[in-house]
Amino acid sequence: MRNRNVTSNEVSVDEQAFKNTDEVTVDEEGFEVVDETVEFRPSVEMEIQAKVDSNHPNGRLQAGPDHIHGKTLVQEERIQGREAELASISAKAVFGSQDGREERTRDAVVEQSAARRVEFFKRAGCVNPMVHPDRADPREMLSTEQLGAVNTEAMRLAETLKGWSRAAIGRQLAEAVVGGTDLSSAVVGTFEKLQTAPGQVVPIGKLEAINREEVSIRGRIVQLWEPASPAISQVGLIEDETGRTKFTVWVRSNAKSVHEGETVTILGASKNWYQGRVSVAVTGWSTVMFPERGRWWE
Repeated sequence: MRNRNVTSNEVSVDEQAFKNTDEVTVDEEGFEVVDETVEFRPSVEMEIQAKVDSNHPNGRLQAGPDHIHGKTLVQEERIQGREAELASISAKAVFGSQDGREERTRDAVVEQSAARRVEFFKRAGCVNPMVHPDRADPREMLSTEQLGAVNTEAMRLAETLKGWSRAAIGRQLAEAVVGGTDLSSAVVGTFEKLQTAPGQVVPIGKLEAINREEVSIRGRIVQLWEPASPAISQVGLIEDETGRTKFTVWVRSNAKSVHEGETVTILGASKNWYQGRVSVAVTGWSTVMFPERGRWWE
């Protein structure tokens, strides 16, 4: 009779689980080994909240041309902002590397500056027609003989009047001649006018005739005396070949000390009057230079 009992090595899942519970791992000394690894599992509340957050309309966005799938609104805005910033940086880099950009910018600034200058002289021409930019050059109105004489005198004056070009002096002479002044008087008047113009080092003897509060002079220190006020650093007399005047150096000007006998140039001095006499003062807006010392800041 055939034996219907079949032996098999297959074990059911329940049997395996039951079998595994009986298996104990021991160490070399025979002690049971306990697995102390902590396994973190979300709680029921955490799982529920995760489902709510993922299904919230503001939590996950639908994929599309204007949305990033799986990103919150905050994340999406941060990503888009960063992409816009990178695009801007890339555009600036391309624009800054364009050939000739620096030259074109410089030319545009020069053109704008020239246009503003012309507009300024047009407004000034309403008061003084001589400075109007549309006014013809007065040298064009002179005869050949007059123009030659004007150019000769302009060259001679340019050697004395520092900071003035021969063309500027010639235009001033031509304006005076066209206005009816003889050349000799025009030379004297132009010399005195340009010699005492703002920004020029004027003769000390001409200070009384200058109608402005700030002047620049150059001369030799002939005398120093004790200041009568603690606010005054130095006080004395300065002179050149045209005259002498009193000068005062205020403490707050922080100017370097001067010495008797040395040549000094004072730029931007304040002109004052005291008992009918003109004097100058070195203020914080003034600059004192010492030509004989070399560089004035040493």
